[in-house]
Amino acid sequence: MASSLQHATASIQAIPTTRNILTQKPILNLSLPSSTFTPLNLKLVSVAPSRRSGGGALGARMNASAATSYASALADVASSNKSLDATTADVEKLETLFSDAKVFDYFSNPTVRIEDKRKLIDDIAKSSELQPHTRNFLYILIDSQRIDLIIEIVKEYELVYNTLTDTELAVVTSVVKLESQHLAQIAKQVQKLTGSKNVRIKTQLDPSLVAGFTVRYGNSGSKLIDMSVKKQLEEIAAQLEVGDISLAV
Repeated sequence: MASSLQHATASIQAIPTTRNILTQKPILNLSLPSSTFTPLNLKLVSVAPSRRSGGGALGARMNASAATSYASALADVASSNKSLDATTADVEKLETLFSDAKVFDYFSNPTVRIEDKRKLIDDIAKSSELQPHTRNFLYILIDSQRIDLIIEIVKEYELVYNTLTDTELAVVTSVVKLESQHLAQIAKQVQKLTGSKNVRIKTQLDPSLVAGFTVRYGNSGSKLIDMSVKKQLEEIAAQLEVGDISLAV
């Protein structure tokens, strides 16, 4: 597995976020794997690792509980360091990074040495300019063999952050990248609808929308604003169902 990743490259790009709707530069070009390792001291309060659970509903609940514990611990450290927003930016970088299947498989592979994974984390932390406690947090996940929970931890961290800061998360999906002023207008509208103090915007692309955009917000994205051409076409198609058409004789 490690040899097959030798020349793999993952291009990591930050997601536009935060209440000021800032667009970040690409984070890093990542080559897997790295070689030498220099040990560093951990300064993050560790969450007690749980044993890897089996499948089924019980396993899912155990993983969800562990992800919540890790996310809460990271948020506590970030809050105490007065770096909550910076840590949130780190977490979004990690979400993009570990969404790459090659990266996720490499770190989840038990046959890859922990030392090699740690060294690669050093490279990522340097290239991505991660907070020291974010880097140490990744060390803990690797050492406790819980790095496979990273995506779940990201989701749980977002919930913790939103609660701490009275922030509403809005996911904007469009065909092409929207301009920052358009995202700011969407954020203001979501703020009016929810009454939240802050609004964070995440963006993603979906060519199937044809044109326009959609906005998901609320608990687990339960509320939807659909301004896409796709929806309009579907509504037109529904009105033109053969059974609804009366032909003049």
